[in-house]
Amino acid sequence: MAKGFFEKTQFPNTVAAVDGKHIRLQCPKKTGSLYYNYKQFFSLILLGLCDANYCFRIIDVGSYGKESDCNIFKQSRFGKKLYADKVNFPPDAPLPGDEDGVPQPFIVVGDEAFALNKHLLRPFPGKSLTNERRIFNYRLSRARRYIECTFGILSNKWRVFHTPILTSPDFAVQITKAACILHNFVRRRDGYDKQDLENCNIGGIEERRGVGNAPSNAKDVREYFVKYVNSPQNSLSWQNKVIL
Repeated sequence: MAKGFFEKTQFPNTVAAVDGKHIRLQCPKKTGSLYYNYKQFFSLILLGLCDANYCFRIIDVGSYGKESDCNIFKQSRFGKKLYADKVNFPPDAPLPGDEDGVPQPFIVVGDEAFALNKHLLRPFPGKSLTNERRIFNYRLSRARRYIECTFGILSNKWRVFHTPILTSPDFAVQITKAACILHNFVRRRDGYDKQDLENCNIGGIEERRGVGNAPSNAKDVREYFVKYVNSPQNSLSWQNKVIL
């Protein structure tokens, strides 16, 4: 999985990208504002982790629309294990092209909504950043957007997600799980589909507020990645132009 992300995005030691998607619902009966989200419609949350082939590796479906991605992830089985350092990640390894450097952990990439951890990297929040940190944010976003594109492919293939699902929340959860399974089956059967990616609507980088104080070891890992993507041997020829 890490090899796939590095070949396609040049972001090292990455095993998955994580994000949440709102699944539209009709207003559920007798639920008050539980399913009403900040985008001002009713929904439940599909939290997903994907690989570099746009396949779901882990999903968590059914949380209330008003919940934040960070809290949903922390309460998920995988999230609890990740923040407790109990996920069976591969042993730390040098980053590609940095074989003499300090071995680094394998990571999941997410946006600012997720809590920083040595195994979960997020962008630096704010606009007053050094060029080095802006480049890091850009390089990380190239890997993170794979989950956004996975959600886009899912929605464009299964058009039920284009309008509110007119069932109970429990049945909507089953529909969503089934669609994710079928999505993976089609991706593995048909492989790369240019039309899917052309229909994948990815907006700009959304500014989202960071959460909480991160452990010092997580900050150290992120700073190491900052130095890595800005080093002459591991930089991309166009990355300095992107941040102008």
